[in-house]
Amino acid sequence: MPSLFASYLRVYEPLTAFDRDRQSYWRRYVSEGRAVAPVEGPVRQRTAVIEALGAGWTRLPDLPEEAYVLETDDSLLVCPWNLRIRVAEAALSARDGVPSVLADAFVPPVLAGQARAVVDDWRSGARVLEHGVPRVHEQIATWGVPLRWFVLFDAAERDLVTEPGRRALRYRTEISKARRRSSRALSVLRKSVGEAPITDAVEEAARWLEEFHPRSVVELDYGGLVDLLSDETLVADDSPELVAGGLAGLARGEAEEASAAYDTLVARWRAVQLLERCN
Repeated sequence: MPSLFASYLRVYEPLTAFDRDRQSYWRRYVSEGRAVAPVEGPVRQRTAVIEALGAGWTRLPDLPEEAYVLETDDSLLVCPWNLRIRVAEAALSARDGVPSVLADAFVPPVLAGQARAVVDDWRSGARVLEHGVPRVHEQIATWGVPLRWFVLFDAAERDLVTEPGRRALRYRTEISKARRRSSRALSVLRKSVGEAPITDAVEEAARWLEEFHPRSVVELDYGGLVDLLSDETLVADDSPELVAGGLAGLARGEAEEASAAYDTLVARWRAVQLLERCN
């Protein structure tokens, strides 16, 4: 499970995106007051997985169906945790690039087989008729924010709270706006830098957004990263503006302007990533 010093990209979907049984479940879930606040979610997720796994990775556990909930004036939107598929993917990722002896010790073959079956079933669409389109609603990045995430948001969509005990920095936008921004960014990148890692990363984010209902809401949450940053740093953070400015510079053919914005962003977030190595 992820470090608590992590950021999160989430999609909240309206109930109409789910089948009838899921709609009933999520309505009951909210009415019973079971929804978990984002600030509490990462710890709850980690605790649920550890308790379900027991002393070792010997099985793929059944995990509770939980979600973050966003209530607006006229609708209810949910961001399911999808813990079972995320644990399965984590188990398979842990074996990648590791000698078989070590891989089997950390993730036993029986567990790896179960995880592979769950992931293959999910990705193949075998559960579409039962649970709707297979999709994971939350992406997680530890010790920083991927630059491609900032493409999806505008500076005016920021929600910053710096009160003691309630510090948070989030961006929220309609998925239609996020899709338009990612499409424009992808067009600029393809014309200016061609096939490059940043182009591939933005394309991946754009494809992910296409999986969700057109009335969804996209959220970038700085999560536990706010505990690493001062109030002054959070207030001054202009990462989405820098990304937008860099893309605008590329579109105008002003490579130096784009490069300056990129260098500023990389330096800013590298400083956060380096905190992982601090003792």
